[in-house]
Amino acid sequence: MFGTPNCTIVPKEVASDAGIAGEGVLLSFIVTAGLALVMSATLVLQEFRQSTKPSTIRRKLINGYSDQQIIVGIGIQSVGLAKVDTLVPYHFFIIWMLSLLSMATHNATLLTLVRDFRRDWVLRWLRQFLMFVNLVLSCVYGVFVLQSKIKGLPNTLPIGCVWTLPDSNSSGVGSFLDYIGTIITIAGNCVVFGLATWYLHSREQRFYKIIQLVGMILMASIAIGATIRVLLLSQAFGNPDVALGDQGEKSWSFGQVLSILMLILPGISAVEILRGEIEVTPLPEDSFMQPLFEGQLLDNPKIINRY
Repeated sequence: MFGTPNCTIVPKEVASDAGIAGEGVLLSFIVTAGLALVMSATLVLQEFRQSTKPSTIRRKLINGYSDQQIIVGIGIQSVGLAKVDTLVPYHFFIIWMLSLLSMATHNATLLTLVRDFRRDWVLRWLRQFLMFVNLVLSCVYGVFVLQSKIKGLPNTLPIGCVWTLPDSNSSGVGSFLDYIGTIITIAGNCVVFGLATWYLHSREQRFYKIIQLVGMILMASIAIGATIRVLLLSQAFGNPDVALGDQGEKSWSFGQVLSILMLILPGISAVEILRGEIEVTPLPEDSFMQPLFEGQLLDNPKIINRY
């Protein structure tokens, strides 16, 4: 797409890419998504118990997770498309699965915080635009993956070669299941986008709790499925379907450690939000920053007591 991939020589193996499929990167994605999904699910269940006051801290945290997940999903897909001339189907598919994980996490928070998002039409339409961009990128990824299955692209060739190779005559049950699974995933993304759009802009409250519960189960299923697929396919935790020339995705480099350290940020944010929610004794009406004029200290003994 941004160059001409070498599609004439099929290598026996390819280099690993810890920036995409390293242990630290994958754990960071999975743990972040897991925390957001658990908090979203607990808030949805808590709304069924109307006697319980919703947690402000959790709502603020998953609001940040929602923005993070949709931006991360768009970012990793954009980088992957920029490197289609060098990325092999193995790494390309992992990026697609991680983007699906981010999409499911974002939609789960959307189910929980939809009333907050409806309050400001600018923020609501901005989120709608980001959801549309994410859908377009995900569909493009699905087309690449489907095309690679149709043409029988060798696992060691760049994914960009799908547009230059002739069609493959290979067939079988495994290939047929790959076609069906990829098509269902693309169609499912479009259906979920349509439902999420309606849910984001609809003012009706009919079946609100049922939609929340069913949607949460669906998003959790998508997230769990994408996570299992990544874990089984990656070199870090499973068996890749391509020959990798080294064990770089299992080594803990600076980038891997940094990805794990970023998981500390939500904990720090939780402490800051908690401290911000603690009620402190209000100051007197006259502030410390008021200018003192001549004679004011004598007229207002409260100021004298402060000093």
